Amino acid sequence: MHSALLERFLPALRGLSGPVRLTDELVEAFTIEKESGIRVVWAPFSYIPQKGARVVLVGITPGRFQAERALSTFADALAEGLGLDDAFRRVKTTASFSGPLRANLVAMLDQVGLQKPLGLNTCADLFKPGGDLVHFTSALHFPVFINGANYTGTPDLLCTPILRYWVDTILTDEARRLPGSLWIPLGPRPSKALRHLAGQGLIDPMKILDGLPHPSGANAERIAFFLGRKERSALSGKTSPEAIEIARDRLRAQVKAL
Repeated sequence: MHSALLERFLPALRGLSGPVRLTDELVEAFTIEKESGIRVVWAPFSYIPQKGARVVLVGITPGRFQAERALSTFADALAEGLGLDDAFRRVKTTASFSGPLRANLVAMLDQVGLQKPLGLNTCADLFKPGGDLVHFTSALHFPVFINGANYTGTPDLLCTPILRYWVDTILTDEARRLPGSLWIPLGPRPSKALRHLAGQGLIDPMKILDGLPHPSGANAERIAFFLGRKERSALSGKTSPEAIEIARDRLRAQVKAL
């Protein structure tokens, strides 16, 4: 599938240069399929570690910014003379979690003790340059736009055929190719997709580490409480400490049993 899509969109890709902005014209040029306001757009997110990643981080879908960055990076790599595999690898490296997002994720993974079964000093070592210890993917592999806006979970990805197709094809293929990996969903929709695959026997449920607050800055209070950096008495009414404690304790027990 990846090869067929690349062949389909490579001519348009080779016409790009400099920072890419997904204008309406470019969105149309890279559209895989569309239906009832839902549009699936191709972007070069096809790299999978050949030796098998230890950890797979699963988002909901690449957003517009990620798609623009990936297209720019891939086009620049081809213009420099890199082969397709190296261009896909560069996209993976460029699109990797960075800055506060990565710092929050590493802190939470270390908090539940994941570095120990992985044989690492810290989960920051997963992100060492040039390494393939971590793989980044999405429940919906390619960018999805709903009436021009980033998809955020509505309509339901498993109850909408145009969306479920990508769970049942590319995400399923990744699960088969990375059987020994630990899967970390970043949010309830990716979690739902992984539970769907677990129900089909494609992923061991004990290898799905579910329950981390999303590492984005919008979850700063939940993250701080998860890490023990904020007291229960200081939490706002928007944060449920019991749910966070239950998830953290469950994750610690799950990791300890690995």
